[in-house]
Amino acid sequence: MGSIRAATGKSAARARTSRASRTSRTSRDVRLFWWASATDALGTQASGVVLPLLLLGLGYSAAVVGLIAGVSTAAGLLLAPLAAVPADRGARKPVMFWSAVVSALAMAAVTVAVAAGGPPLVLLLGVVLLERFSTAVYEAAAAGTVVLIAPPDDNARVVAGLSAGDQGALILGPALGGALYQASRALPFLADTVSYAVAAVCVRALRSDLRPAKPEPAPEPVLDASAPVVRDASGPASTPEPPHPRRRSALVAELGAGLALVRTSPFLRLVLLWTTTVNGVIVALYYGAVFTLHDGGHGGGPMGLVLALSGAAGLVGSLAAPRIAGRIGAARLLVTVTWLLVPLAAGLATAKGPWAYGGLFGVFCLLMPLVTVVLQSRAIQETPPHLQARTGAVLGTAVGGSAALAPVLAGLFAARAGTAAPAVVCAGVLTLLACRTTFVRIPPGGVPGPVPPKGATV
Repeated sequence: MGSIRAATGKSAARARTSRASRTSRTSRDVRLFWWASATDALGTQASGVVLPLLLLGLGYSAAVVGLIAGVSTAAGLLLAPLAAVPADRGARKPVMFWSAVVSALAMAAVTVAVAAGGPPLVLLLGVVLLERFSTAVYEAAAAGTVVLIAPPDDNARVVAGLSAGDQGALILGPALGGALYQASRALPFLADTVSYAVAAVCVRALRSDLRPAKPEPAPEPVLDASAPVVRDASGPASTPEPPHPRRRSALVAELGAGLALVRTSPFLRLVLLWTTTVNGVIVALYYGAVFTLHDGGHGGGPMGLVLALSGAAGLVGSLAAPRIAGRIGAARLLVTVTWLLVPLAAGLATAKGPWAYGGLFGVFCLLMPLVTVVLQSRAIQETPPHLQARTGAVLGTAVGGSAALAPVLAGLFAARAGTAAPAVVCAGVLTLLACRTTFVRIPPGGVPGPVPPKGATV
């Protein structure tokens, strides 16, 4: 009996040690992934805010600046779904690592070219496209990482931490880029180079297996004994096999797997509708603010104030989202926040000064992450591990498309009907979205409850 108790005690001790080891590895990998995401976002914000200034300073027109931004955005949107396939097949970590390395090399080339003098437009366009390509690949592969490095109970808190890192980068990045640009035009791009290098090191140091578990194979079909048997002269009897699908059809099926899942899942369709609409609206409102403040004679300082206030508010909203969602409930939070966004957008149509814009825009950015974090964390749970990257690419492409289209529409409405027109149109769009969400049911389990202060941390 004593030997049995001793063996049982040893087994329990080994189980506790194994659980502690898994918890320690999870916490470490979540922190590494957070640092990779946060530093990447910080460097991107630092270089992105000064790239238009560099091009304008080199004598290029605003049309050329807009063309480069549009082409690079479109290139990234087209490449992300292609990159998601190898990530879901098990190559997630190599894809993320080498994408960060290529991005670092691209920004290093920009740094050297700018430091050497006036780089030619062809060189800048080529390097920017290369960086956008590799960044799109990284983002597509990273879409399924959270569910592989954190337990389901921690998904909401990890997503909230990642969103908070992005919002913090939105606060610090433009200020850092502007300060570095004042010292030397090449320094913001050097900072972005370092940020990509840090991201690559953090990804390489991850210990978790980032290969998703393969889905259970379908059961073997039961053959009918009366079915005809095919025999040939070269071997034993065999049953007829279905024709092998063409490679092109198989590739199309691989690429369309994420889209098929979104199309058949009511909740993922809701995530697609809400995030695409609200992200397009917030970009249109931002450009509406640019047009209004410019017409009022305000310079870049007031726009920096609006960005800083919105980034700080978004940071607070991201951190508070899991706890508030646990207390209020996902469905009620979704409807409440969507309706509250309507008067804020309408108020921006009448705002004139930077303080009024900063206040209203800040409240808008405070409320938006409360729903975004909830929807993203539940979308992770709704998506099978082997489809995480492809589903994320579908959602990301839709959101990126709306964000790319929003400035064009905002400019058209402002030119035709005045600078208040973008905010009025956005208020109307949000009203339709609020009506739609009022009658949507979130399936049971859609509330990421309050996350306890244990397990993975960021």
